[in-house]
Amino acid sequence: MSPDTMVNTSGNMNLLHLVEIMNPSFPDIVDIAAYILVPVLCCLFGAKGILHYFQLESYQFPGYFRTLGRNKKHALLPGIVAVVFVVIIRLGGYFANQLLYGAGLYHGVTRIIVDVLMMVLAALAGVFISKLFTEKKAKKPFVITGRVKRLYVVLFIVMTLVSVAEYFLVRMTILAGFRLSLWPLLLPLVVALAGLLAWPIEKLISECYFRDARRKLLASKDLIRIGITGSYGKTSVKHVLGTILSEKFTTLITPASFNTPMGVSRTIREKLTPSYQVFVGEMGARHVGDIKEMCRLVKPVIGVITSVGPQHLETFKTIQRVAKTKYELIQALPEDGRSYFYDDGSFCKEMYENTTIDKTLCGTDETTSDVWYSDVSVSQSGCSFILHIRDKGSIPCQTRLLGQHNISNIMLAAAVANDLGLSLRQIARGIEKLQPVKNRLELMTNPGGFTIINDAFNSNPVGAKAALDVLSQFPQRRIIITPGMVELGNDEEKYNREFGKQIAGAADIAIIIGKNRATPILEGLREGGFAEENMYRVDSLDDSTRLLHTIVKPTDTVLYENDLPDHYQEA
Repeated sequence: MSPDTMVNTSGNMNLLHLVEIMNPSFPDIVDIAAYILVPVLCCLFGAKGILHYFQLESYQFPGYFRTLGRNKKHALLPGIVAVVFVVIIRLGGYFANQLLYGAGLYHGVTRIIVDVLMMVLAALAGVFISKLFTEKKAKKPFVITGRVKRLYVVLFIVMTLVSVAEYFLVRMTILAGFRLSLWPLLLPLVVALAGLLAWPIEKLISECYFRDARRKLLASKDLIRIGITGSYGKTSVKHVLGTILSEKFTTLITPASFNTPMGVSRTIREKLTPSYQVFVGEMGARHVGDIKEMCRLVKPVIGVITSVGPQHLETFKTIQRVAKTKYELIQALPEDGRSYFYDDGSFCKEMYENTTIDKTLCGTDETTSDVWYSDVSVSQSGCSFILHIRDKGSIPCQTRLLGQHNISNIMLAAAVANDLGLSLRQIARGIEKLQPVKNRLELMTNPGGFTIINDAFNSNPVGAKAALDVLSQFPQRRIIITPGMVELGNDEEKYNREFGKQIAGAADIAIIIGKNRATPILEGLREGGFAEENMYRVDSLDDSTRLLHTIVKPTDTVLYENDLPDHYQEA
């Protein structure tokens, strides 16, 4: 008996049909399975783009739903299109069975063939949907990790249960024969439900990895464990510190921007060996308590706070909460631990003053700082300065890193290195070896002859201003390409408008990417007296590249400031 024949003329199921459901034949089972699995397979494969958003937000539900709100088309259309495909496939199966019945070929084998074809078509439809609504040139592609595989299993189970419930709801009502599945319209919520149900499993697995990494890290009794956090500059300080310390110690730093518990755990488990003498862990945070969790893993004896500023305000809401979270690193240090701060005249200075354990302040004022710099010379090829360490002396230093702000990062690393026993000469030698961090004021030469300053990584108000200061050191013409800044909460528009004013004082041509976010930047440019004919607004990075090639000259300098993640692109 086919699901398409399980209704009488009134549209209600009779007693005979109910008995047949309770005692189905094998073809009946396959019929029912096909009916249930067609929407499941279509949505399971079609949900790839939505799962990608979930992955980009580190499987955090608040960020996931904010991303869906910014990308309504890619969030809602996969489910809508899936509904259409389910109707087409189910109707196709129904008419195929009718043709087979009319030709006298309607029996168990042919029914099963039709059912299998329906399920195959549903899977193919899902693949088509995923290609249609997944970013074609994702900057951070969807990765099938172990967690994603487990999430797919849970998602399949959830979808199947929902589809089974829908099947019996339809079959037991006057809707019998109704071939429309409406639950795919709630596909983003179904994915969220699967993520919620999978969370305890992931928490258990991550805790196992976490504990194994911590055990391995603490097994080396002589290993010096350093934690670095800050609103910005932490990745740069990490690389600077790793390079300088390598003059004396075998040093392991977390790669790239690995700054989450799982990223740091992975580094420890895969790369830490007994030969290492120093471990430097970058600690990122988007919520209060995140740094405390990182310290539970690393157990740092040295803590470095690079900065406190308007970063991730979308989740933190206020800078005060940012500062509180960063200070969790200092609170986690042992009584004989050491802490390092840069004198920003604000939050970091206040943290320094409130800290009771061994502490070091870095800055530019020799009367208040323990480590400071003077006689700065900034050029297109890097910076030179004199490094001063109280009670130790001074030494001239040269670095290829661009921008005076990088000297601030170097001060923090030099202070730590000094306390770990490096000589001034070793510190200066390490500073000279520093290489620009990828996508952070990285100086490049385009084959067309013009100069590129690549500062595309995760821009913030302070970093953007520093990048513009670097751009202003180059001769005209100076061109900036930017989509503005994100994750600045309710103040995002204000910061982007101020960014526009700053651009007006540093660039000659501005190419602004985006729609809504571009508006305050353009307003700021106008307020700064920027020439209207030198302002351009384009929809995408690709569009900006095409425009650039029509106006750029071999002697120009082009600053790429920020490159938004896929889930922040404006549709």
